[in-house]
Amino acid sequence: MADLDDDKKPLRNLSEAFKELAANVDSQTADVELAPFSRACSLILPLIRSLGIAFKFAELDYVGKVNDLAEASKSVGTLQGMVDRDIEENTVRRAGSHTKSLLRVKRTLEVTRVFFEQILATDGNSLRDSAFKAYGQVFAPHHGRAVRKAVAAGTYALPSKEQMLKKLNEDGEDVCP
Repeated sequence: MADLDDDKKPLRNLSEAFKELAANVDSQTADVELAPFSRACSLILPLIRSLGIAFKFAELDYVGKVNDLAEASKSVGTLQGMVDRDIEENTVRRAGSHTKSLLRVKRTLEVTRVFFEQILATDGNSLRDSAFKAYGQVFAPHHGRAVRKAVAAGTYALPSKEQMLKKLNEDGEDVCP
């Protein structure tokens, strides 16, 4: 049974949700179910919110993409089924397609992974370098110069590692030993 405090530990909840998805994928040849995937992806929102107002646009964009996947799960059961449908309808590259939403969500998952790898590899209390490296690796190749400059400026408004963990109700030693 889950500890009552687990609901107040968004990073722990996120980790558990993706461990369950990974176990499901590892244990079968079937495709990933869309509804549990979109629910797990929604658990990243507290992390994005903890980064402050400079990342409000990223939050709004991400929420829209995750909501799109959740809506798609009402008519399609799996990620592969959703992509197959977009291929059949020739909408894969169309703005607003479910497949485009999936791509953006995938990139956000990837930037989150790289961000935490960088946090763990970096001493100090600043998130700026970790965030900038993660962004540079995952999103920058897909953004124009103006967006890259805006993101670079936004990294100066990031909270400290300690402030972010406090907002996430996490103990720094548990998350970043």
